[in-house]
Amino acid sequence: MVFIIGVESMRVVSLVGQSGSGKSYKAIMLAKDLDIEYIIDDGLLIQGNKIIAGKSAKGESTTISAVKRAVFTDYNHRKEVKDVIRILSPNSILILGTSDKMIERITEELDLPKIQERIYIQEISSEEEIRIASEERKKQGKHVIPVPTFEVKKDFSGYFLDTLKILRKRDSIKEHVYEKTVVRPTFSYLGKYTISDSVIKDIIKYVTRKVDGLHKVSNIYIRNYKEGLFINIEVSMVYGYSILDTVKYMQKRIASEIENMTSLNILGINVTVKKLIVK
Repeated sequence: MVFIIGVESMRVVSLVGQSGSGKSYKAIMLAKDLDIEYIIDDGLLIQGNKIIAGKSAKGESTTISAVKRAVFTDYNHRKEVKDVIRILSPNSILILGTSDKMIERITEELDLPKIQERIYIQEISSEEEIRIASEERKKQGKHVIPVPTFEVKKDFSGYFLDTLKILRKRDSIKEHVYEKTVVRPTFSYLGKYTISDSVIKDIIKYVTRKVDGLHKVSNIYIRNYKEGLFINIEVSMVYGYSILDTVKYMQKRIASEIENMTSLNILGINVTVKKLIVK
């Protein structure tokens, strides 16, 4: 093995637990407790609440491709993460995996030092916590990615279920909020689903009915991309209202409602004001 330059003295800690045992849920808090700044989880290099490099295995379409992504078998994926680690030269990294063998495979692929400390999920989670996490994985296909939703949406192809915010006091003064994203990856679907453009248009029409100063939505055009939706809307407005303020408010409300109801990512909303109506 050839270590990446500058990481020979890196402290490498592993967190091992079977799939669905709640590793990702516990990862950020454990890293904070151990004073570890970086986490490697399911193909991602994470710092705090940001994805620094890599691609999530939870965005893959099959279980096999997800496993390959998680252990960095793809050359370009592996090289990206290795290059970033070499540049950052972190003092310590927490690596998550389903077994000691998987952790060792990751360290080999990324040319990292051997594991200095091994932690198992049973040491930091109760039997009840592990049981609940396991049931949610088996029955609902829920997976946790230990970063906020906006960090995941740009590359994720599955379905967003919820966002978790965990408030934790480490001392009597400071409070820390850790945000995690709950998803159902493509390979974990309990059947297929389709959201048609007509549903998106209905949501837009419903939202715009409640916007003061907006007279009518005349046309809605939707373009679908892998990363999300781009929406163009043509409207007429009532004379006397601020066009800029009304349009900004409408864009914000539409994006919020669509993302909350469908979990689809909104890339942009263009609004064209075609007419002014005098009442």
